[in-house]
This record gives sequence, structure tokens and C-alpha cells, in this order.
Amino acid sequence: MKEGIHPNYVETLVHCSCGNEFKTHSTRKELRVDICSACHPFFTGKLKYVDTAGRIEKFQNKFAAGTYASLSKPKKAPKKAAATEEA
Repeated sequence: MKEGIHPNYVETLVHCSCGNEFKTHSTRKELRVDICSACHPFFTGKLKYVDTAGRIEKFQNKFAAGTYASLSKPKKAPKKAAATEEA
């Protein structure tokens, strides 16, 4: 390796939002991450929603009735019985 062209490779402390901390090596002294191997659903086997601005609740409320309003067919108007009564 050439001298003087590579960044310093130091021991790094990584902080996760779940509270987990671990050490690795990087060019930075400290890293902060949102999801790590201790809290990621792939590694834990648990389902975890990462919700942004209530989008999951909005979706669940939309489909709570079991039908989606824009996809349902409009109701047909009842036939007029007045024409049969006059005859």
C-alpha cells in the first residue's frame, strides 16, 4: 500500500436506536444506526413495523371495513313500480 493516501482505519463504536452497542473498524470513530442485527426482523424472527407519519394506521383504517370504497360497484337504482300499478 502507498503511504499517505489511505484514510485512518480505527476502531469504531456503533450505537443503534434500540440501545445495542458494538465495536467494529471503520474510517469514522463513531456511527449511529437505526436498525442493527439485534433488532432487525430478519435476524430476530419478530415482526417490527417501522412506521413513518402514521401510514400503517392510515392503511389499516382504510381497509377496516373489509372493502375498498373506490373498487366497489355502485348500487343499482330500484325499478319503478308505478308503471305496473297504472295498467
